[in-house]
Amino acid sequence: MEFNHELIIPNEDLPFKLFQFEGKDGNYYRDKHWHRSIEIFAVFEGKLTFFINDEACKLDAGQFILVNSNEVHAIASPDKNRTIVLQIPLKTFENYYTADQFIRFTHDAMKQDIQVMTLVKDMFEAYTAKSCGYDMKVKGLYFSLLYLLVTRYRELSVTPDMIKTNKKLNRLSVITGYIKDNYSNPDLTLENLAKIFGYAPAYLSRMFQKYAGINYKSYLQNIRVEKSYAEMMKTDHSISEIALNNGFPNSKALSKAFYKKYGLLPSEYRKKHKDAE
Repeated sequence: MEFNHELIIPNEDLPFKLFQFEGKDGNYYRDKHWHRSIEIFAVFEGKLTFFINDEACKLDAGQFILVNSNEVHAIASPDKNRTIVLQIPLKTFENYYTADQFIRFTHDAMKQDIQVMTLVKDMFEAYTAKSCGYDMKVKGLYFSLLYLLVTRYRELSVTPDMIKTNKKLNRLSVITGYIKDNYSNPDLTLENLAKIFGYAPAYLSRMFQKYAGINYKSYLQNIRVEKSYAEMMKTDHSISEIALNNGFPNSKALSKAFYKKYGLLPSEYRKKHKDAE
């Protein structure tokens, strides 16, 4: 399998992730990937093409697509567009599962599609405006959207093959979820993680390489770097403090990993950002 698991981290002030699509400027392609979250891509301007299980789905302005948990997908965005993305944690729907940790939503067009587009648009506008009470307004719209999903878009008839495929990817999703919650623990080694989940270290290593398309050490390091980046941009903590807060043994280890991902040392990146303010 040649696709990667994507880590979804909700917005700091919301129980879900809401953002403008990073491929808005065009000339963008996101290779095959999967995640546990339910995802909505709502296109308001321009167009893009989704590939779900290798089937192409073209989206024009005014259309959206629902991506199910553990559904392998890719995105082609050759032209400029305005697309809002909403990623909803799977556990949100735990009272509506049709199988063990499994729920599926239809990709077919429904008469409620206009309502969904309106709700996503209103959520994003309220969130970006951040007026008094914005969080309550956004969450109110969010629950209206969830109601539509479980009453109008949820599929009640699922096949054994659907469930089997879901379980295969879900095994690793549970582990990556644990890593996300415990990334700052310096003792989160492959050996210790394997012990927690009852696997041999070599087997767990192969699982990461096969399903996540990346080795365990690199996967954990990517999470730690992203978390370090967020702390660096929001606080005045020293680079050494940030390193220790996010599982790195020292600032040197963080700087090396940070440079590999962002092309600058943390101190250089922070200075560049402050100079631009």
